[in-house]
Amino acid sequence: MSDPDRLDHYVSTDPFAPQDDQVLTPAQERLYAASQWTMMWWRFRRHRLAVVSGIVLLLMYAGILVAEFLAPYDLHSRNVDFIHAPPQQVRLFHEGRFVGPFVYGLDYRLDMTNLKREYTPDPDKVQPIRFFCRGDRYRMWGLIPGDLHLICAADGGTLFLLGTDRLGRDMLSRLIHGARVSLTVGLLGIAISFLLGITLGGISGYFGGWVDNLIQRIIEIMRSLPELPLWMALSAAVPINWDPVAVYFCITVILGLLDWPGLARAVRSKLLALKEEDYCAAAEMMGATPARVIGHHLLPNFMSHLIASLTLSIPTMILGETALSFLGLGLRPPVTSWGVLLSEAQNIEAVVLYPWLMTPVFAVIVTVLAFNFLGDGLRDAADPYHQR
Repeated sequence: MSDPDRLDHYVSTDPFAPQDDQVLTPAQERLYAASQWTMMWWRFRRHRLAVVSGIVLLLMYAGILVAEFLAPYDLHSRNVDFIHAPPQQVRLFHEGRFVGPFVYGLDYRLDMTNLKREYTPDPDKVQPIRFFCRGDRYRMWGLIPGDLHLICAADGGTLFLLGTDRLGRDMLSRLIHGARVSLTVGLLGIAISFLLGITLGGISGYFGGWVDNLIQRIIEIMRSLPELPLWMALSAAVPINWDPVAVYFCITVILGLLDWPGLARAVRSKLLALKEEDYCAAAEMMGATPARVIGHHLLPNFMSHLIASLTLSIPTMILGETALSFLGLGLRPPVTSWGVLLSEAQNIEAVVLYPWLMTPVFAVIVTVLAFNFLGDGLRDAADPYHQR
């Protein structure tokens, strides 16, 4: 006899199969079969500002590979008749007639009141811009000789799109060449910083104990030191008679050695929380080494944080090099970087009279903003819990 308070429980014995009206669409199948990297790419593409920033940075880093070809003049080419010449405006029409990209030639006179040269465009000097032309000779990366340029001045003319400096050198050409140093110093510095930060932070968070105490005390000592004076002190210790390449790598190492404590702290805190998870204990019971547990199981779980730290640290390195070179304690001529170019604008009188000397500032601003926007998009794309 059945209990009136008992509810019957029915279990279907039919094999599980989706109903006809539940067949997955091609889009659903593509979504369910996508890898983690593919899903990250889909999320990243929806962040339009990050995509644009990535394209800008890609073009900038591609440009430094062929800086000699992109620059209208050689890095050290001087035009002594056009010292502190203003930027020449690119025009398309002359007297109502389309003639293609050209600039007007410059005439100048000496202003004895302000003790400066005054340049004025001469409409009678129409100087067409040449493309894929032969110009100043160079050695690509100091190895491959050549003289082909993307753009050149007209025969016997000038092409100063960003003006010239106190020695008559084209600012656009020097800005393009300086990008090679300023952009790569961030990559090399961040490589050193990430190697130290992830390694020491991972060891500190995973093993704990006296190892953790030792590393944390070192980090606290380094973080207690004022950053900029420490940069200046270490940079000033570099012998002035060193080869420019040696100085470049020394500045890179200094920037990398001083930037890792913050990342190490972040890695340690994440590992302290994640190493107690079941999958971490299972990996240890199966005989995984500490290096494999950290590298294959723990670090990927906060990849979004590492990506954000990476993209934010590179502009920090660029700003550090720019600041040191601006103060005369970083890279020095004949090495050319954005900071070295800005060192010529230390005099406020020169900035007022020749504002185009500040153009490297805009290059630094664009680069820093692009890295920040790119890091924001990559962080959101790598975070599996972020919804856009």
